[in-house]
Amino acid sequence: MAETIDELTVTYEDGGIETVKELDKKVLTKGAWATVIYRYQDWNRSKEEYSPDKFTIRRYQKRDGEYQQKSKFNISSEKQAREIIAALQEWLDEK
Repeated sequence: MAETIDELTVTYEDGGIETVKELDKKVLTKGAWATVIYRYQDWNRSKEEYSPDKFTIRRYQKRDGEYQQKSKFNISSEKQAREIIAALQEWLDEK
């Protein structure tokens, strides 16, 4: 597991193939509890190509000097991502 936020990743290799390719990440919160949102792609073995962009939000807790993933929420499509953005924007505009 990672000791620093910079080391946290969703990249995953299996059999020499990068099956989860991290494209970007944004750290939303730091400290004993860290929240990170990632943009990534999955490798489709049958098509031999990467999926469209996907997004995931991960929560990590730092214990004994290492970050451990405690929860995650996968945003399954660009449409769902845009709906989340629209809902948040609406709520923030109400203030």
